Amino acid sequence: MRALLLTLGALLAGCGGGSVAAPASAPAPADGAGWKLVWSDEFDGPAGSAPNPAHWHSNLGNREADGWGNHELQYYTPAPRNAFLDGQGRLVIRAEKVADAGPCWNGRPCGYTSARLVTEGRVRYTYGKVEARIRVPAGQGIWPAFWSLGEGLPWPHAGEIDIMEYVGQTPATIYGTLHGPGYSGAQSLNQPHPLGAPVADDFHVFTVIKRPHEIIWLMDGVEYHRLTPARLPAGGSWVFERPFFLILNLAIGGDWPGPPDERTVFPAQMTVDWVRIYEEQR
Repeated sequence: MRALLLTLGALLAGCGGGSVAAPASAPAPADGAGWKLVWSDEFDGPAGSAPNPAHWHSNLGNREADGWGNHELQYYTPAPRNAFLDGQGRLVIRAEKVADAGPCWNGRPCGYTSARLVTEGRVRYTYGKVEARIRVPAGQGIWPAFWSLGEGLPWPHAGEIDIMEYVGQTPATIYGTLHGPGYSGAQSLNQPHPLGAPVADDFHVFTVIKRPHEIIWLMDGVEYHRLTPARLPAGGSWVFERPFFLILNLAIGGDWPGPPDERTVFPAQMTVDWVRIYEEQR
């Protein structure tokens, strides 16, 4: 694995920023000419063990982060019950209903614990294909996500790429979204992708391809969203020619999904089979 991380570092060292001009030619196919794996986490390890600390660390709390900007109801912990390997090559992020999980943004005790795992300071990418195979939990108020933040600047100036978001009240739809200066929060560039069947019924592969001046979203190998600087709203800035790190989390409640109801089942589990980063070969 150390060799993979060194390879990734060498790849990123040659990547830098660029202008925000739209591409002059037609966009390249999403699948490219080929891909070379440069980093992965296959989540191999004994049942109950923690995610690899060389790859992941935990964001913590709720009130300390002002409800994570969304008035969320979970308190993130580093506890093994909230993020652990299942012994079968998968990571489990578990949200549990707890009477007093920790202080929430509203001054009351949070009612849930969960986990938010990040690769900041450990693994990053600038360009390439980033994907994960995930099974999301179902239920009102459930909000799992696989996403990416830019380094070095405050949100939204460093950029946010939501590779996959799911909210329980739209059980057959996933969302791919871009946030940046002039198009963040409720004004983000959001694309729903309806499946025609409940997302939580099975594992799916969620992918982003990040090229200079272009970001492409796919689910199970099918493209459903593509953005370039030319598609930004007036006054928006393209801020994606920089390194990004990865985030896996399972939020409960918040401005978008709303709170859980009496039908929401806990514990709720987000199961991740693997996460991989590829370099494009041309």
